[in-house]
Amino acid sequence: MQVFDASSIIYAWDNYPVQQFPGLWEWMEARINDGSIMMSSVALGEVHTNSPDCWQWLRDADLQTHEINNAILQESLRIKDLLGIVGDKYGGGVGENDILIIATASVSGKELVTDEGWQPIPPKKLENCRMPAVCSLQTVQVPWISFLNYIKRSESVFR
Repeated sequence: MQVFDASSIIYAWDNYPVQQFPGLWEWMEARINDGSIMMSSVALGEVHTNSPDCWQWLRDADLQTHEINNAILQESLRIKDLLGIVGDKYGGGVGENDILIIATASVSGKELVTDEGWQPIPPKKLENCRMPAVCSLQTVQVPWISFLNYIKRSESVFR
């Protein structure tokens, strides 16, 4: 089961148009319907802002969203503290929504699908880490995968 970040679903929407890749989107809808794919409510909000047509498709597919609860808030505060972020002074890496999305994956015990850029060597200032680098921190340990690798790993064939 996976928690999708807005970056991945928008990447998929923009690079694999439903008119040209209907089999992919039928497969995605089936994964949504069986509960294998879900999103944090804040990630879905980002999709609504940045890709309204993708947001509508997700709504029509009955995507399950995970609302932010106390456990997610507590985990996000822990991650924010680990990164050395004080108040609303975020660096050049993750923002508040990103941390909430990572915390959602962590608390729900699911893999995160994100297409934010991978930083093989974390920045010296941890507040400059993007989502994959934060997930990979020893003290966070949230498994993550890009959308393309998610598709490849499935070994599905789309016609």
